[in-house]
Amino acid sequence: MSDDSVINGKAWRDFCGELANLGDIILSPDNPAAPLDRAEGYRYLTRLLRLGLEQHIEARDPSFPFFYQLSHTTGKIGADNPDNVYWNAKISGEFDYRITVKRGTMAYLSIVANAFRYHEDGTNKATGALVDSEIEWGPDGVAEIIASTTPQPKNWLRLEPDASMIIVRQSYLDRTKEKPGEFKIERIGGPATPAPLDAAALGAGLKETTAFVRGIVNTFIDWSKMFRETPNIFPDIDQSMFQKGGGAKDIYYAHAYWKLAPDEAWLIEVTPPSCYYWNFQVDNWWMESLDYRFLDVTVNQSTARLEPDGRLIMVVAAEDPGFGNWLDTAGHGEGTALLRWAGATEHPLPAARVVKLKDIKR
Repeated sequence: MSDDSVINGKAWRDFCGELANLGDIILSPDNPAAPLDRAEGYRYLTRLLRLGLEQHIEARDPSFPFFYQLSHTTGKIGADNPDNVYWNAKISGEFDYRITVKRGTMAYLSIVANAFRYHEDGTNKATGALVDSEIEWGPDGVAEIIASTTPQPKNWLRLEPDASMIIVRQSYLDRTKEKPGEFKIERIGGPATPAPLDAAALGAGLKETTAFVRGIVNTFIDWSKMFRETPNIFPDIDQSMFQKGGGAKDIYYAHAYWKLAPDEAWLIEVTPPSCYYWNFQVDNWWMESLDYRFLDVTVNQSTARLEPDGRLIMVVAAEDPGFGNWLDTAGHGEGTALLRWAGATEHPLPAARVVKLKDIKR
C-alpha cells in the first residue's frame, strides 16, 4: 500500500519533529535537574529510540517473528534486571506460533505473552505465562511450546486476541558459570516469505516508534514520582500496577526511592524468604539499572553475604564503607531501586534508614 506522506518525505519530517518534542520531557521541572540526571535523560531517549525502531520497524510483521532484545546493557526499560537476559518477539493473537527452546543453565526462566500497549496507555499486561517448572522438557533439554488462543495438551502459552509480544526472561545467579538458552519462534501456517517493504507500514512504524518512546518515558517518570513521595523506605505497593507494566506474575516487586547526601548511606535490612531467585539493584531517576558491567550496583542470592542469622544487610552509598553488600550510587544523589522476590510465598519489605557513612562499622 502506498503512503504519500512517506514517499514525499513528510512522514520522516514529522518523525524528526516529534523526536525534538520528546526532548522537552527531560526538561520538566518535576524531573531532577542535576547535570548527570539530565544527560542520562537525553541518552535514555537515544536508547529508547533504538529499541523502538527495532520493535516497530524491523520486527513489526507478526507473520515473521524473531527474538530481539528490547532491554540489554545499553538499552534499558523499567528497572531492567542486571541479572537478566531478555528476549522479545512481536506476535499477533490472531496467529499460532511454535517456540523452540534449548534450555541453558541460568537459574530462572519464564516465557510470557503480553499485550504491549506502552504507546497507547502505558501498559504491557501479561495474557499468559510459563515458568521453567511448568515446561515439559525433552531428554536433550529442548522443549517445543505452542503459543495460541486455542488450548494445547502440553507446553501451551496462552494468547489473548490482543496479545502482541512474547517476553523471555532468564536470570543469572553467576555469570561466570551459567549459560543462556537458545530460542526460536515461527508462525504456524503462515506465508513462506515476507512481502516487500510497504510504505504505509513504514509510516505507521515511524509513528509507533515515537509513541513508544513517549509512552515509556512518561510511564516510568510517573512511577518515579510516586516512589519519591516515600523516600528511603520500601512502601507496600499494589502489585497489579507492576503487572500492568509488564512484570512477571511469579515475581514480587518492592520498588523504592532513595535520596542521599555524599556523606550519607542507605542501610537496608531484610531476611530473604524461601524463593528460587531474588536480587536487589540501584537505578537512576529514569528507572534504568546503573552500569552493572563496571560498577557494584546489584546483588543476588549468590553474590550477597548474609549474616549468621540469615539477615541480609545492604549499604547504598557513594563510597564503600567496607561493610559488605555495598551498592554504588555512581555519582547520583537520588534515584530508584528495586528488590525482587521470585517464587516466594512471603514478601517481606525491608527496614531501611539513612545513616552517616562514617558510622557504618562491621
